[in-house]
Amino acid sequence: MKKNLLFLLLFLTAIISAQEQYYNGLDWTKSGLELKEELATKTITAHTNILSYGWDAIKATDVNPENSGEVLLIYGYSQSGTTARTRGINDNSGDQGDWNREHTYAKSLGNPNLGTSGPGADTHHLRASDVSYNSQRGSLKFADGSGNSGSVSGGWFPGDEWKGDIARMMMYMYIRYGDQCKPTGVGIGNNANAGDAMIDLFLEWNVEDPVSDFERQRNEYHDSNATYAQGNRNPFIDNAYLATRIWGGENAIDSWGIFITSDDQAPTVPTNVALSNITTSSIDVSWTASADNIAVTKYEVYVDGTLNGEVSNTNYTITGLTPNTTYTVTVLAKDIASNKSAQSTAVNGTTLADLEAPSVPTNVTITNEAGTSFKVNWSASTDDTAVAGYDVFLDGTYNGTTTETNYSFSNLTASTTYSVTVLAKDTTDNKSAQSTAVNATTTDGSAITNEIFFSEYLEGSSNNKAIEIANFTGQIVSLKEYSVKLGSNGQDFGTQTLTFTNESIADGDVFVIGNSQLEVCASEVDISSNVTYFNGNDVLGLFKNGILIDIIGEENSSTTFGENVTLKRKPSIISPNPVYNPNEWVETSTDDCLDLGKHTISTANVNSSEFENFKMYPNPLNGNKLYFNVSDNVNIEIYSVLGKLIQFSKITESKKDMDVSNLATGIYLVKISNGNQFVTKKLMKN
Repeated sequence: MKKNLLFLLLFLTAIISAQEQYYNGLDWTKSGLELKEELATKTITAHTNILSYGWDAIKATDVNPENSGEVLLIYGYSQSGTTARTRGINDNSGDQGDWNREHTYAKSLGNPNLGTSGPGADTHHLRASDVSYNSQRGSLKFADGSGNSGSVSGGWFPGDEWKGDIARMMMYMYIRYGDQCKPTGVGIGNNANAGDAMIDLFLEWNVEDPVSDFERQRNEYHDSNATYAQGNRNPFIDNAYLATRIWGGENAIDSWGIFITSDDQAPTVPTNVALSNITTSSIDVSWTASADNIAVTKYEVYVDGTLNGEVSNTNYTITGLTPNTTYTVTVLAKDIASNKSAQSTAVNGTTLADLEAPSVPTNVTITNEAGTSFKVNWSASTDDTAVAGYDVFLDGTYNGTTTETNYSFSNLTASTTYSVTVLAKDTTDNKSAQSTAVNATTTDGSAITNEIFFSEYLEGSSNNKAIEIANFTGQIVSLKEYSVKLGSNGQDFGTQTLTFTNESIADGDVFVIGNSQLEVCASEVDISSNVTYFNGNDVLGLFKNGILIDIIGEENSSTTFGENVTLKRKPSIISPNPVYNPNEWVETSTDDCLDLGKHTISTANVNSSEFENFKMYPNPLNGNKLYFNVSDNVNIEIYSVLGKLIQFSKITESKKDMDVSNLATGIYLVKISNGNQFVTKKLMKN
């Protein structure tokens, strides 16, 4: 038996020749969600050939092993008809009696919808299916049953022959596309693991219906040099036990023979545990290696009886400790069968006392000045342990504490100059000197603009997506009557909608909406929302009481305007615009969020032009003539509340009216501009 176990261990680094190179470098000693993340990373990075939504890939992968002129049909179980198991390989026109492409993870069940690109075109979950039978399944979630496929209790049972295929495809989609393809969204069952979306139904099917040669055929194709090979594999087809190792449940077949063994012998206890390089916040731990009848795979390190981490070597650094504190450290060893030794003899170590203060905050700047408020920002301080927070002073008097590198002052006096300083402090309350003082002057309190507007748009790498809304109205603005809507891929607004409840924006401040997985400037985010699931060709709208007041991008257009860039509203733009104008924005580099969380506007010459005395009448309008009182030539554009241009006209000294007989009863937005400035007014026609 010992020789047999040793032989199986050799497969830890060379599983089988066809898969060895693909999985080279993965740590098979991991389990649970750690192993899930490792497999997800491999599956994503190996997916190098992104296919379009076509037929040829399925014709290549789903060939009937017994007849190359046919494809196997998912859910099929009979010789002919709607429930047939096979169909001619070229009978794919979509007519009755033909086969089409079944999204086993139904497109509409994805969040957001999978569409027909990306996850919607991933051939690992696309299968040939009878046209009519595909329609019967529709978007029904998978549910448990027995025997042949069909509808069951409001769900869809794929059949005993295919339920394992479905389970492993859903597992693949989950690790490949994450929360967009949760198992809980496509199957009916109980969560199998706390903090994860896998369900017990798919784990059971994975055990009850083992991997077939047909599944292996599909998997091998995608890890080849073939034209329609994606480059990545479904790891749960290569070894169904990987699902058990990640999510638990009854043991599936370990096709590699490296996880399920009869080894019940634990490693020896680690000895000679020693502590060194002790600082105010860290301790290095080392020990003599343990022995095992097969091999030691990991060591677990405990601090005061609680697991702190694990490593595969014989040294470890404990971090995040409190200065001048005594800690008890123990270590245990474990093997691949998860046999664990007893914990080592405990050793004690005391961290050093922290006597060093943080560095002084630098680059203190003032932004968002308003009548009764402004915001101060600074660069982070450093410390030998950790900076715990910052104290902020106004005219030499303590005003408040924050853990961020910015702070907002409110309830100030208009037209007044204040002196601001900041100091940093650490976890033991060592304090730096105060920063160099900077002055901030509040405005006279008059409103610069009468409406909030989009001020920044971040469309960065991966999930680095955010939008910012600015308020310079002279007062706090409640967001209850506002909403932000997303229109994806040239569609109307409504793909995603963010409605607000109790949120508000202080005068001179901004409100940042970010993706929940934002990796840059996440501290600036005020709220996370699916409305940030946008790409550079998706339109965003700011609505007030259902009426569009500001926009980024063009509605009903899939033209790319902001891909992998940051767009910042120019300081001269002080009002929303329901028509997207790229000249109002400054484009900067990918993931540039240095100004996210703050915005500055220029008030120069805002009221010094013909707009100072602008009038439009009558409003509400009962007739068909609209009159304007301006002192210079201007352009008049009338838009629907959704931003569609309805009518255009020029107003001059000799022509100051506009025929609007073509306007139906309703509410419109009228934009008046002269090339340098513009103002937008609401018009109601009865």
